[in-house]
Amino acid sequence: MDVFAGRVAVVTGAGSGIGRGLARRAAAEGMHVVIADIEAEALEETAAELTPGGTDVLAVRLDVSDPTAVDTLAGETFERFGAVHLLCNNAGVFQGGITWQRTLADWEWVMGVNFWGMLHGIRAFVPRMIEGGEEGHVVDTSSLAGMLTVAYSAPYVVSKFAALALTESLAHDLRAQGSSIGVSVLVPGLVDTKIASSERNRPDEPPSEAQAPDAHFVAQALRDLTATGGIHPDEVGEMVFDAVRTGRFYVTTMDSAIDLLRERGDAILERTLPPSAQFDR
Repeated sequence: MDVFAGRVAVVTGAGSGIGRGLARRAAAEGMHVVIADIEAEALEETAAELTPGGTDVLAVRLDVSDPTAVDTLAGETFERFGAVHLLCNNAGVFQGGITWQRTLADWEWVMGVNFWGMLHGIRAFVPRMIEGGEEGHVVDTSSLAGMLTVAYSAPYVVSKFAALALTESLAHDLRAQGSSIGVSVLVPGLVDTKIASSERNRPDEPPSEAQAPDAHFVAQALRDLTATGGIHPDEVGEMVFDAVRTGRFYVTTMDSAIDLLRERGDAILERTLPPSAQFDR
C-alpha cells in the first residue's frame, strides 16, 4: 500500500510512545486517524496535537484486552469512516521478572494486552477490511524481545514471541486466501518510551519492590536504557510507513539486530541455548 492520503488509520496504544509516533506519521500523510489508548489524558494529548493540522481524528479510550470494547471500536470506526486501510495493533505493556516468581496476575495482565489485545484487533478489524475489498495493511508491534530471549523478562518475552508468531500466521493466512491486505511486524529495540512504567495502567495493584524485587530491578534497568539509548518514536513511525510502502514484513530499528539474530540462529543449529541478548549494543 503506497497511497495514504485520504485513507483511514487505526492505532492502539496511541497515547504515548510508538503509538503516538505512528499517529503523527499517519496524520502527516494526510490520513484520517483513529487513536485508542487506556490512558485517557494521554489520549487527549495526542488528539490535541493532531487536530490543529486539520486531521480528522476519532479518539476512543480503550482496554485492548476487552474483546467487546475492541469490537465496538471497529464498529464505530467503520460507521464513521466506512473503511480501514491501516491497522496498527500497537498497545503493549512490560512485565519483567523471574519466570517462576511472577504471579498469575502478572502473566495474565501482560498476555492480555500484548497477545490477546492484538488478537482482538485482528478479529475485529481484519474481516471487515477483507469485506470492504480495498487494499490495506496490518502492522503488529512485537519487539526485538519477541525474537531474542533474555533473563529476568519472561512474561514480556513470552508475550512478544506469541505476538510475532500470531503476525506471521496472519500473513500466511491472508496470502493463502489471496487477500490484498499486507502485513508487517514491528520489532523495535530500544525506543524512548514509557514502556518500563507500564504499571501505571495496570488494572490491579502492582506488586511493591519488596514483593517483587526481580520485576522492579529489570524495569529500572529498562527505564535507564530507553532514556539514554532509545531512538525517538517518530523515527519508528517513519520506518513503519516505509515498510508499508515497500511491503516489507519485518521492521527492525536496531542495526545490531542482525548480529544478535545470527547468534541465536547459530545456537539453535548447534542445539545449544541461545545467548541472553544484549539490547544495548
